[in-house]
Amino acid sequence: MGKRKHAELDNDVPIFTSYNDCIRPLLDAVDKLRLLKVTKEGIQLPTIVVVGDQSSGKSSVLESLAGISLPRGQGICTRVPLIMRLQHHPAPEPELYLEFKGKTITSDEAGVAEAINLATDEIAGNGKGISNNPLTLVVKKQGVPDLTMVDLPGITRVPVHGQPENIYEQVTEIIMEYIKPEESIILNVLSATVDFATCESIRMSQKVDRTGARTLAVVTKADRAPEGLLEKVTADDVNIGLGYVCVRNRIGDESYEGARKEEALLFDTHPLLSRIDKSMVGILVLAQKLSIIQAIIITRCLPRIVRKIDEKLNAYILDLNKMPQTAISPYELMSSFMGIIGSAKESMRKILIRGEYEEYPDDKNMHCVSRLVEMLNQFFDELVSSSQNDPLKDFLLEEIQVLEESKGIRLPNFLPHSAFQVILRKKVEAISIIPVTFVEKVWHYIEVAMICVVKQHSQNYQQLQSLTTRAGHIIVEKMREQFSSWVMELVEKEKLADYTCSPEFVDAYRMLISQQQIFMDGVLKGDRTSINIEGLGAINVNHLRNHHHDLNQAFDLKMRMIAYWGIVLRRMVDSMALHLRYSLENVVNKEFEKEIFKELMVTHKGRVEKILAESPCVARKRENLKESIKLLRDSKDVLSECMDKITVSSVLVLIFVV
Repeated sequence: MGKRKHAELDNDVPIFTSYNDCIRPLLDAVDKLRLLKVTKEGIQLPTIVVVGDQSSGKSSVLESLAGISLPRGQGICTRVPLIMRLQHHPAPEPELYLEFKGKTITSDEAGVAEAINLATDEIAGNGKGISNNPLTLVVKKQGVPDLTMVDLPGITRVPVHGQPENIYEQVTEIIMEYIKPEESIILNVLSATVDFATCESIRMSQKVDRTGARTLAVVTKADRAPEGLLEKVTADDVNIGLGYVCVRNRIGDESYEGARKEEALLFDTHPLLSRIDKSMVGILVLAQKLSIIQAIIITRCLPRIVRKIDEKLNAYILDLNKMPQTAISPYELMSSFMGIIGSAKESMRKILIRGEYEEYPDDKNMHCVSRLVEMLNQFFDELVSSSQNDPLKDFLLEEIQVLEESKGIRLPNFLPHSAFQVILRKKVEAISIIPVTFVEKVWHYIEVAMICVVKQHSQNYQQLQSLTTRAGHIIVEKMREQFSSWVMELVEKEKLADYTCSPEFVDAYRMLISQQQIFMDGVLKGDRTSINIEGLGAINVNHLRNHHHDLNQAFDLKMRMIAYWGIVLRRMVDSMALHLRYSLENVVNKEFEKEIFKELMVTHKGRVEKILAESPCVARKRENLKESIKLLRDSKDVLSECMDKITVSSVLVLIFVV
């Protein structure tokens, strides 16, 4: 059976012509995408990546597949990624050419190795250094399989003379870049003469493909180490998920046809190698497997590539449309300027006044109305906690002392208003720093939010961004000063006058004063150490036994102050909130635009064209977006042209696989 299969394949002039018709459209599409350099946009292409330790026989395998001679020599022969595009060509004369650095160099079979060396020197420099800039070799020839492979520099740990000391790290970096993407198929070239588990190329491929699901191994030099080879490729101790193919390298001046015949004879007649299943031996089998794997991976990846191209294209078009058009006439310049200022005002109106934050859905710090409400609530909590300061400790002693100092020539048992004012002023003074601190905190937050908005809306114009940012700082500083003055006036008003029309004061006072007699009886009888007052809690009264005379008035004064102080704190917070809202309306609707025009006239003499000059980085961004959009559109056209063929090809591939 094995001999018959080799004979059938040998009679076919092309290595794998039965697949070429269905594979070619798939490969053409990917090759065109690769030529367009769509990978620059982060779109990975399905690729067969050839890796192997130095002297593993990589060049011999690739020569057998391509039917041409590649550069040979000591050390690293492949110093740049060599993209080999093989294509079955019906004409008797082959076509070979190199593509690199935007130019094309034609060659022939006799001179292609030298042409590759010259091109490599031009890319990587003379000597033995390496480069990550690729070189493409196109081979159109009768009998070659339709394949595209990337041959990478061989892995070496010890640099030879002329190589950089970190040659191993450089090679590793290039290899990992190519084999890491999930779209890459790793063709791992192993020498039969070594232990597979010790091969550096195996170690690298296992890092990115632990299960071996996208790794195919080709074992070279099978004729040199036939002992135990069957066991090595069937045991699979190193996770080669796509299987092994054992080959015999071309020796000396053998023709490629002669080498294939010798290879078939070796695996048919050798007492050890003939025991290896014929589906795992020979360059012909390797070509078949590579072609099938390549077709499957391309068919699987192309829908994802189409989707990624569409997503990136739509995103780039959206970004480009967001960029302002280049204005020319004075009218267009002023229109653009007013449009930017207007959109910035609307954004501030949304986040600072209306509480809308769809422009910043994930940035909670820009949900400004919610954050300002949180600050107001925290402001009230700080006022309450600061003014309490253990109100039940030494209960009524302060009131008794103040009443003593407020005695005058008047009828007894009348509560002196001056005593109430003394205590009120002390309480207001104790919290006076809290509103001032609140003002600083609030306007610092507003300043950060405003500057964020103006920077976003003027990001394409460096001069305008500087102007609007400066105007924003000036506005906030002015409003902070005005707000601080208003707050200090508010505090002074609370010190000077005690008044409220709120019924809450009367209700709270009545509830508290209704417990006066119970409190007095508890103190005067002297049989209780503490008395519970609803709304206040348990109060220690031992210290009040010697203050019978002023106790009624002190209790009355205390209850009035407790009832009124709650009104004062809420009034302060309410006033702060209303004035803050008023100030924000004033900033957005009046001060912002007025200050910007003032800055425009003072610093730029009203020359709008100067502040709307596009910065170099924005111009570069515009050109980069246009280039990316063109590249992606061209890539989309490539895929659109061949999608029908790709669909047919996919069906054929599945038939072949089955």
